[in-house]
Amino acid sequence: MADTAVMRIDRVLGVDACKAGWIGVTLAGENTNAYFAENIRDLVAKVEANGTVAVIAVDMPIGLPDRGHREADTLARGVIGALRSSVFMTPTRAALDGVDHATASASNKKLTDKGISIQAFGLKPKLLEVDVWVRSADRRIIEVHPEVCFAALAGEPLTAGKKTWAGSEHRRRLLADAGIVLDGDLGEAGRRAAADDVLDAAVAAWTAARYLRGEATSLPEKPQVFSDGLKSAIWR
Repeated sequence: MADTAVMRIDRVLGVDACKAGWIGVTLAGENTNAYFAENIRDLVAKVEANGTVAVIAVDMPIGLPDRGHREADTLARGVIGALRSSVFMTPTRAALDGVDHATASASNKKLTDKGISIQAFGLKPKLLEVDVWVRSADRRIIEVHPEVCFAALAGEPLTAGKKTWAGSEHRRRLLADAGIVLDGDLGEAGRRAAADDVLDAAVAAWTAARYLRGEATSLPEKPQVFSDGLKSAIWR
């Protein structure tokens, strides 16, 4: 099933960045659908052409620190244990002004005592894309991290990496047991996104549904607010 979502007031969207753009998974009761677009604004527009979503959960930092590390990132690392390296420490806003990795890392080190990884710097375009989009979106948007979500779904931290066969199958079973079944090739979304990206978007949608029902909790319990005015917390 792809791009055939049913209009429902309990419809939610989970979003994950992928190499080609953005992958989204919607949940509406027992209906699960997948979408793809090259930018997040177009993704949400494509999703909402089939009906409004009440909550959007995004696997991307919301709220960039001015100095130091976000509590959300530090707490998330503690929650997921063995896979803690999958949580990168969000760069400071000033670091993202750097034109290259070396400049950005040096700037970040002045404000946090640590540089930033090439992987984190590589996410700069999508980090800034979300930073702009979230300010104009008129839906409830929350930040998630897939491994934090899967730990909540499983009731314990996962130990197998998501790109391994064992890790992928474990995550797929967890989602299926929660009623989120990803069948077929998923159309364009299945062709453009990697398998782990689809699973990450699906568990983000699971958390969005929990948030809508009032069951989700955040790290930290009271979100931080930096100079950008955005509430910064990872939900699970």
